[in-house]
Amino acid sequence: MIQPTRQSLWFSPTVAWVLFGVVIVVLGGYVVYPSLQLLSEGFKISAIAELFSSVRSANVRALSNSVWISLWTVMGSAVVGTSLAYLFFRFEFRFKKLLMGLAALPLALPPLVGVLAFLFLYGESGILPRSIQLLFNLETIPFSFNGLWAVLTVHVYSMYVFFYLFCSASLRNVDRSLVEASYDTGAGQVRTFFQIILPQLRGAIVSSSLLVFMISMASFTAPLLFAGSKNFLTLQIYNYKTNGNLEAAATISIILTAICLIFLILIEFRSRSKPSTTASKGAAPLAVPIQSGWGRFLALTVGMVLLTLLLLPIATIVLISFVKEGSWTYQVFPQEYTWANYANLVSQSDVFEPIINSLQMAAIATTGNILFGVMAALVLAKGRLPGRGVLRGLAILPFAIPGTVIALNLIVTFNQPSALTLGNVLVGSFWMLPLAYFIRHIPLVFRSTLAALESYDDRMSEASTDLGASRLQTLRRVVLPSIAPGITAGALLTFVTALGEFVSSIMLYVFQNRPISVEILSQLRLYDFGAAAAYSVFLMFLIGLSTLVIRRSPGKTQPSVAPV
Repeated sequence: MIQPTRQSLWFSPTVAWVLFGVVIVVLGGYVVYPSLQLLSEGFKISAIAELFSSVRSANVRALSNSVWISLWTVMGSAVVGTSLAYLFFRFEFRFKKLLMGLAALPLALPPLVGVLAFLFLYGESGILPRSIQLLFNLETIPFSFNGLWAVLTVHVYSMYVFFYLFCSASLRNVDRSLVEASYDTGAGQVRTFFQIILPQLRGAIVSSSLLVFMISMASFTAPLLFAGSKNFLTLQIYNYKTNGNLEAAATISIILTAICLIFLILIEFRSRSKPSTTASKGAAPLAVPIQSGWGRFLALTVGMVLLTLLLLPIATIVLISFVKEGSWTYQVFPQEYTWANYANLVSQSDVFEPIINSLQMAAIATTGNILFGVMAALVLAKGRLPGRGVLRGLAILPFAIPGTVIALNLIVTFNQPSALTLGNVLVGSFWMLPLAYFIRHIPLVFRSTLAALESYDDRMSEASTDLGASRLQTLRRVVLPSIAPGITAGALLTFVTALGEFVSSIMLYVFQNRPISVEILSQLRLYDFGAAAAYSVFLMFLIGLSTLVIRRSPGKTQPSVAPV
């Protein structure tokens, strides 16, 4: 009996080509074509020369600030994230497990909510500056949280998590025998770290650095609220678009996308290269209990400081969510509190509308991402068709396209009827935001499903076929249940990220489909801090709930990399 080929176990040739064609149409029509449209709009040597004609021009300053902030973000995040990973890896102390869980907390905060928390806590009228002013009887506040250093602080708080997670994973593979041999030769903690531990973290640190630099370059929310008069590339794109200068916005977008694309290519190259391994295969070193009283006191102090720094922004958002409108102006703490901000979320239709909009648009985008992501992963992982490597690269391309650029791509491409829009003009319509969310999050479900498929044992499909099941029955009863955890994890990440999406939303929304993130900014500008914070708490609740589901799921996925 001739055994069926691997491809025939999954698809008939006709079905394989049809699915392959759908993948090409979606990636080509909604990812590549809009990018090429923007390229034709903005890639003109004369336009680039005009926009960057002087070292004192706003665009040169924007490029310089974006690169400067990104470099320092990488350095700050590396120090904080790597130090925390090593601290938890090497030492045993009280509250260690709690702190290990909380150390990844910033990853679950929507970008706008995290920035808002820093504004309420450390801003010019924030709780901390006012408290210090009152405590020391100062005439003015001691510091003002704005400018480049404020953006840098928010970035490090948001992005050190990538170094922490990647280095923690690498530290679990460190060979205990090498560490013990280092101590046996008389080396101390510091020398052992730099000579034994750090070289084995090189791959994780390099990968994290590339990722953090790319995310920082695409950052929009933190510069928007804290940069003040400082220029950033993402802000230049937004300002040019707002002023109707699409050609200049397109030119800046091309430069920013090119930088991010280079770093995405480097990240993919690192991920596919052979990881460095040690010569021996011993067990991981055991954590050392801290014996001395001073050591335990220091560890407890560091732990409490870390706990405070991580939880204080979230606690601030929760506190402000109970503030009565107009009751917090110059005071250190709000003077009046109310449940009305939460009651209004469900009792007033105009307040509840942004929630409905976000839930609807996130659900639409997530459904599209699931259908496309699973289909693309099946075709590219199990098909035997030409060009799969190219399509795999195109499927992760949206990671390298900042949200501001994706929004501009859609504006330039879909401002007139076309076959891709079924003869409709999408600009100014409800469907622009779900489409933007779908494009931005294509890599999430695709990569999580692809990872599940790459670990799937094809012998299960062969056994199903030998027992007389059709391809469709095998797919429905064997394959999909096996890869369901990966699909679920990617889908939940897509949904919660779309719920809090702000970068594309601020450039594409209309009043009828304004999402929660845009409404938060609107309430902030109206000085209704309680309403803005109540929306933020609602988002945090949904994301926390979904994160809990992901952690309990047996599937594995990559963390979201939405820029702040």
